[in-house]
Amino acid sequence: MNQLSGKTAIITGGGEGIGLSIAQALGNEKMNIVLADIDEANLEKAAATLHEMNVPVLALKLDVACEAQWRTMAQRAIERFGKIHMLVNNAGVSGETGPLETQENTGWQWTIDVNLMAVFVGSKVVVPLIKGHGEGGWLINVASMAGLPLGGAYSATKFAVVGLSESLALEFKADNIKVSVVCPAFVRTRIHASERNRPKRYPSEKAKPRVPDHTEDSKKRLVEGGIDVAIVGKRTVEALKSGEFYIFTHPQYRTVLQKRADEIDAAMERAEQSALLQDIGN
Repeated sequence: MNQLSGKTAIITGGGEGIGLSIAQALGNEKMNIVLADIDEANLEKAAATLHEMNVPVLALKLDVACEAQWRTMAQRAIERFGKIHMLVNNAGVSGETGPLETQENTGWQWTIDVNLMAVFVGSKVVVPLIKGHGEGGWLINVASMAGLPLGGAYSATKFAVVGLSESLALEFKADNIKVSVVCPAFVRTRIHASERNRPKRYPSEKAKPRVPDHTEDSKKRLVEGGIDVAIVGKRTVEALKSGEFYIFTHPQYRTVLQKRADEIDAAMERAEQSALLQDIGN
């Protein structure tokens, strides 16, 4: 029995890239898809792609940093499909790059609002609607293998999404809402071109045209050399079916994660040996 068939998923950043890949993979599982994106042109193309697959789809423009728009979108989704069973918080931006002293507060705020606050706000709006029908559901947050040199704001927000997801997994367990966090490394998307969708309320004082940013150039090369985006959608569905919490797409980075875990474990061991801390464990 297909546990996803006939259910409804909301996917942010669904106009292209990982969001559209997940939408296509879920559509192949006979789910209804609500596509949300700030880019209306991409949204229209993505909806056409799903229509060609005979996937029931509702495409809605959404600025994920705006709670009022979230509430309108959720209501439209219920009016169209009756119930919401899954939320995929995928929308994200690459954020500020370059040396720390050159990064702007507005760029950080934009990255925080899209990559982190939108996960909180979207979950706050949609999860109660999933709880309401009592059938259980899914919350999937797209984070990253964020320990890579991709820029401070991006890494900080993606680490935060992992932590938030870990917390929500415990909170929603009693409601039969399964939480997963997708942590890809480099995928062939246009996230390196996020500035094209930067709202005017996050102005930049950097000169236009900007001084060449070698960090951005490097990031672009890494992204363009990444895995095919279709793999991420298929891998996400595969992991959902087996109930995985951490969803990885780049197993070759296992040694990177293990090194960090080993360093944390070694630091804990040193704490255990500290004369200052001998009574704390008891």
